[in-house]
Amino acid sequence: MQYEHLEVDVRRLKPNPWNTNIVSPENEAKLDASLKRFGVFKPILVREKGEEYEILGGQHRWESAIRLGFDRVPIVNLGKVDDSAAQEIGLADNARYGVDDADGLATLMKSLGRPSDLAAFLPYSDKELEVIFKSESLDFDSLDIDGDDDDIDLKPTEVSAVPTHQVMRFKVPVEDAEWVSALISKVSKIQGYTESDSLTNAGDAMVYILKNWSAE
Repeated sequence: MQYEHLEVDVRRLKPNPWNTNIVSPENEAKLDASLKRFGVFKPILVREKGEEYEILGGQHRWESAIRLGFDRVPIVNLGKVDDSAAQEIGLADNARYGVDDADGLATLMKSLGRPSDLAAFLPYSDKELEVIFKSESLDFDSLDIDGDDDDIDLKPTEVSAVPTHQVMRFKVPVEDAEWVSALISKVSKIQGYTESDSLTNAGDAMVYILKNWSAE
């Protein structure tokens, strides 16, 4: 597919008729603040449509640029694309393929400022920012479970016995971490999972909980 980077008059762009992406008034304000702060740093994706360019991705940036009085905007022109391909490209552009690593995102945001500062121009709600800033991993070693709490050497070692356990790591929502920890601790004590190290005790408790849940 041939494409070119251009900067054109905002009046030469027009929205497509099938765009399903909706932005709330709150996020419109955030988008305006972002463009005021950075300019239109992400080009608008378009196709040629007669003498005009039809927007395939970035309609809200274009609308924000008009509200703010921008005369010209950067575009990526995909040329003469048929309707089917244009719709598929529009959907792909609006989609988000990845997810953020919670710890990494929290560290990055904390280095940039306070939630109240970032909320003005980033597309996150106050609640989302609060959760991101409090992001944490569930640490099995911190659970109140009896057993051998010596540090576990996770480096590969030569052993003759067949392994009985596998180390697994996962994250839970911040608001759920406390009761998850309490439940694992409670089940460990009731079922007598106290003879091994803390990770093994916690893992045995989780397996017990999941097996009983799946049996219901």
